[in-house]
Amino acid sequence: MTTKWNSGLFSCCDDMLSCCYGFWCCPCLACSVAGDFKENRCLPLCDICSPALMSAFGIPLCVPPAGLALRVAIRNRYGIQGSLCKDIATSCICVWCNWCQMHRELRYQSGHAPVNLQPR
Repeated sequence: MTTKWNSGLFSCCDDMLSCCYGFWCCPCLACSVAGDFKENRCLPLCDICSPALMSAFGIPLCVPPAGLALRVAIRNRYGIQGSLCKDIATSCICVWCNWCQMHRELRYQSGHAPVNLQPR
């Protein structure tokens, strides 16, 4: 059985912690999301370093690997509707909103979501 994401991609105002945290220090938020998902906290640094390293070798890279991998893993673990194509588009087009949405989802799944993000 599949469900929808607990919050929309642009629902930053529903959870000001994720919004402010992501706006002021998105690398910190990304590392926090990776750690909360029990992955290496340094994993999101691939998204920062990979494009520079790959372009040095003449290989274009437009998909942030860590953001995409974590989004797919979170979606699969919690049975969230979607597709790989949508995950790629979300990860490429709206990088910071992607990390904020994943942060809200992990907080919701762990039971630490704000009152306005709890199911009704």
